[in-house]
Amino acid sequence: MPRASRRRGEAAQRHADTVRFVLFEARPAGLLFPQLTRASGLTPSQVRAGLACLRDIIAENGWPPLIWTRADGYQLGAEPAALQAYERAVLTEKLTEFRRFLTGTVAPHAAAQPNDRWVKHIIAQLNSIESTLDLVVSA
Repeated sequence: MPRASRRRGEAAQRHADTVRFVLFEARPAGLLFPQLTRASGLTPSQVRAGLACLRDIIAENGWPPLIWTRADGYQLGAEPAALQAYERAVLTEKLTEFRRFLTGTVAPHAAAQPNDRWVKHIIAQLNSIESTLDLVVSA
């Protein structure tokens, strides 16, 4: 993802407007990334910058969310069931990434330095986060 300074620049905002217009025209269907690139006339990197900026603009303005699914691609303002499925998919992905961090980095650190206050603290906090994410994903 582009740096925050580039994500909010004038060019990124123009790309976001273009991407939003193209996605709005495609509603209720979505567009896969190559389709979005062709329909917008932007380069792939410009589309990525536009998508990142568009997510920020959507959050600021309270607009309907932008989601991505493997089958339909990028969509604006999806149905509640599609939104929930997207949120679960993202949280499941983050939970997997988080668990790999715990088992691949934190656990070996804890094994090497079992009496370290930092390790004890971080393990307690991260276990709490993991259980919360697990509850949300399985609900």
